[in-house]
Amino acid sequence: MPTEDTSAIAVRLDELLQDRGMTLTELSERIGLTLANLSILKTGKAKAIRFSTLEAICRELECQPGDLLEYREDSQ
Repeated sequence: MPTEDTSAIAVRLDELLQDRGMTLTELSERIGLTLANLSILKTGKAKAIRFSTLEAICRELECQPGDLLEYREDSQ
């Protein structure tokens, strides 16, 4: 087991926002999530995501959950 706190799940929120010409602030307002919480998700520091939040993000960004979340195998 790795000792450092890393996740094999990468959040691709930056890329999706850029592709859609939307800011994090705009997404925050549209889905009713605080900018601070959305930022935690964006930076990959979130430990979990509610299905309702995932659904709201996918609705506003017109994407699938797999477009937002990506599994990356450990490179070590």
